[in-house]
Amino acid sequence: MYNTKMQDIIRQLLAELGENPAREGLLDTPKRVEKSLRFLTSGYAADVDAVMNNALFTVDYNEMVIVKDIDFYSLCEHHLLPFFGRCHVAYIPQGRVLGLSKIPRLVEIYSRRLQIQERLTNQIAETLREKILPMGVAVVMEASHLCMSMRGVEKQNSVAVTSAMLGVFREDARTRTEFLELIRRPETGDRPVRVPLPGLACVTD
Repeated sequence: MYNTKMQDIIRQLLAELGENPAREGLLDTPKRVEKSLRFLTSGYAADVDAVMNNALFTVDYNEMVIVKDIDFYSLCEHHLLPFFGRCHVAYIPQGRVLGLSKIPRLVEIYSRRLQIQERLTNQIAETLREKILPMGVAVVMEASHLCMSMRGVEKQNSVAVTSAMLGVFREDARTRTEFLELIRRPETGDRPVRVPLPGLACVTD
């Protein structure tokens, strides 16, 4: 169901930008933009518990589980411009494992909200820790931000890397190093994935 109030706001925005909302190419733009924004922010309506329901299994396994190179797309809350890239997730279970398809689904739920990369990274890690109760969780996200490449500093090749290391991944350097080595992509050669110090991935000017 479409929201005429939202479409009116989009028409007003087009007019404020100097466009004519009544011209042929823009007649259906408010409807398309509304539909697009509802899809891109559909994570607000998603129920994490429902997504993970019946997907936890009791298994005698306590080695690292990794799902890497999960594509994600999100919207920067500062400029409403996209940021997108790859997410790598690992955890070490202690008696329970999560169905593998649920991890990309969890990434999707949180990325389809207005976000900053740092919070998105933490939300994925904290949810996995809460639901699985593992020995540790690790999440690394690598993303390109259009708010940096299309505007502002206009650095087209910049990539923001954020990480969340919980439990044994924070406490044990060898475990953390093993994870970072396993998610390293061949095209990076001998260069490891570098985990940054805390800081903002998005420039807020």
